Amino acid sequence: MSVPRAGRPRALNEPRWVRGLLIGTALAFLGFFLFVPLVLVFYEAFKDGVATYLAAIREPVALAAVRLTLLVAFIAVPVNFLFGLAAAWAIAKFRFRGKNVLITLIDLPFSVSPVISGMMFVLLFGAHGFFGPWLQSHDLKIIFAVPGIVLATMFVTSPMVARELIPLMQAQGSDEEEAALTLGASGWQTFFRVSLPKIRWGLLYGVVLCNARAMGEFGAVSVVSGHVRGLTNTMPLHVEILYNEYQFSAAFAVASLLALLALVTLAIKSAIEWRTGR
Repeated sequence: MSVPRAGRPRALNEPRWVRGLLIGTALAFLGFFLFVPLVLVFYEAFKDGVATYLAAIREPVALAAVRLTLLVAFIAVPVNFLFGLAAAWAIAKFRFRGKNVLITLIDLPFSVSPVISGMMFVLLFGAHGFFGPWLQSHDLKIIFAVPGIVLATMFVTSPMVARELIPLMQAQGSDEEEAALTLGASGWQTFFRVSLPKIRWGLLYGVVLCNARAMGEFGAVSVVSGHVRGLTNTMPLHVEILYNEYQFSAAFAVASLLALLALVTLAIKSAIEWRTGR
């Protein structure tokens, strides 16, 4: 088969107008559904001036929402980091009964609506839930409090790290680890000097995605939070309340913080992909 100057087989070289149409369609789609809404968020946030923007962000209720969002991410991300690493290690390195069941359970948060996820915690820990009477008798509150928000966030973000590591570790195999053990390295030495360096970029990629989802989660958190201003409202919930109260400038100001988070996450994601590509 002849190979043209572009370096691809002739049968795979589409006409220039086809490539232009596909690229143009992709760019138009991204521009309409991604770039334009992003620009509008920042435009609406600064439309009434920088002073109004800063006042909306510095409002005590808004600061409380930012602090709660960071607290939830600070708890959920490390927990899912450890869970994802352990689950991926078990699935990629060992053979055991119930392996497929474990993989299915890891994928469960992807297939269940976040609202349904929140309802599950209400049915478990709510006042009339399965553990509700016991929690009330011990003066413990999970639903409509910070613990419920953390649990809901941990559930919906639990597959992020594991799903990035499992295919990577399966593709890498165990030959280097077995060689290190044969040469006398301990299990911890093998992990920190052989296994961890091989997966560090995939691990970081999963952590970045987990953190972005934790800070931006709305559905599950909305169900278990109770929408108590200054106490159980995260940034997405605070944006919804401000918008429903027709405080558009304040709503878009807080939303711009989430948009900045998305841009930072995208930049880190691109940097990791570039680094792993090298």
